[in-house]
Amino acid sequence: MRTGHQYREALLDERRVYIDGKRTGPVAAHPAFRGIVETLASLYDFAADPQNGMTYTAPETGAFANKVFMIPRSAQELKTRREAIAAWARKTHGLVGRSPDHVGSFLAGFASDPAFFDAPGRPFGKHVSAFYKKTLEQSLYVSYVIIPPQIDRSKTAQSLEEKFLQAGVVRETDGGIIVRGAQMLGTGAAISDYLLVSCIVPLKPGDEEYANTFVVPAGAKGLKLYCRPPYAPGKSSVFDYPLSTRFDESDALAVFEDVFVPWEDVFVYRDVERVRNQFFATPAHTLGNAQAQTRLTAKMQFMCGLARKIAAMNQIEAVPSVIEKLGELSSLAAMVEGMVVAAEAACVLDKHGVARPNARFLYGAMGLQSEIVPRALGILRELSGGGVLQVPSSYHELLEDETAADMRRYVRSPGVPAEERIKLFRLVWDLVGSEFGGRHHQYEMFYAGAPYVAKGYAYRNYGYDETVKRVNEFLASYELPKM
Repeated sequence: MRTGHQYREALLDERRVYIDGKRTGPVAAHPAFRGIVETLASLYDFAADPQNGMTYTAPETGAFANKVFMIPRSAQELKTRREAIAAWARKTHGLVGRSPDHVGSFLAGFASDPAFFDAPGRPFGKHVSAFYKKTLEQSLYVSYVIIPPQIDRSKTAQSLEEKFLQAGVVRETDGGIIVRGAQMLGTGAAISDYLLVSCIVPLKPGDEEYANTFVVPAGAKGLKLYCRPPYAPGKSSVFDYPLSTRFDESDALAVFEDVFVPWEDVFVYRDVERVRNQFFATPAHTLGNAQAQTRLTAKMQFMCGLARKIAAMNQIEAVPSVIEKLGELSSLAAMVEGMVVAAEAACVLDKHGVARPNARFLYGAMGLQSEIVPRALGILRELSGGGVLQVPSSYHELLEDETAADMRRYVRSPGVPAEERIKLFRLVWDLVGSEFGGRHHQYEMFYAGAPYVAKGYAYRNYGYDETVKRVNEFLASYELPKM
């Protein structure tokens, strides 16, 4: 099992990561990434500790592996996998959206049906199986870039004003393919081992140059990662910004300057239909999103805990309107958790014996995610009121002789010292008001794509034929009265 030290060591490569127009150097030492690297290292150490029950013997390798990467073949294994994912999610309170178990779940879905990737003359299923085994053996952290850059969203790649704005294959060689262009949205790309490169946005015939799926090391020659503004640098302390300093996984634009990808790392090549179907014909999309909803469950539970503590600290927990808000928040949290458990309990074994979470319940939760999370954040804002604004500028005001007495006298609650009150409200602000909090708000709204995309998943997987049949049967049970 990989340790945190081994993860840090793996980041000491030649990857090219850019912030403020300059290459960062080793990411584990850079202020933008130091906190999240330590957080991820702690996840690996947690999983490597036998007492935490995160390991199983993987049938694909015959060796120990992390349960979060498991291909579940029964309802019990689906539960076992969820419990491992939940254990990691609780360590970050659901605030690391693209931890290693996310894309790892998609890879498990791919590897459960390697034959899907075998095209005429291109038996790439063995590539998928080999890389999945590598993920199991090394506990790899794989991120993905599966969305074209937002240049002209009304067109697919072939219709853009220039070729290879979207990442595509310029040419092939005996040893592999040469990739040029860009792809987004690489959450965690700067601190991962590999990138999974593909396109989840539907392509059309004529887009074959861009219809590829492959993996590439984060340190590959010719690959550049341009990160959005980081949230950790310049923060005064973990006390003042406990989330921004430790959980900012960053997002990046991946630019491919004629990057060489060997054939053994190619899963799909110049195949529009296969790229379109790879996530849904295999269990990849359901397994990947079951991980995401398990993570969201931990986040919703964390928000419930924050809301309850705010109400108690402000001595308003018995006020009927506050109880109503807490009740609404707990209902939202229970709904997300319940849908995850329902999807697991009503799982379906596919033709390969893989236990797929029931799509009706899984996508039902996803369809409302863009509304549930903003509403939960709104409740936190309502309950905290001006409390998140009436806090000192930094922890120094609790320590300096000239200011400490005023903080302890005026910024407190009954039976709660100033330090404890300020600590809680700084945490809440980091979730609802900081740049980190704003990014998470946006992330959850568009996690599965535009809200209409997520609701489309819910619509297509609900099972409307069954419900319409019942309505038709009822309508047929009576007739127009005769005169």
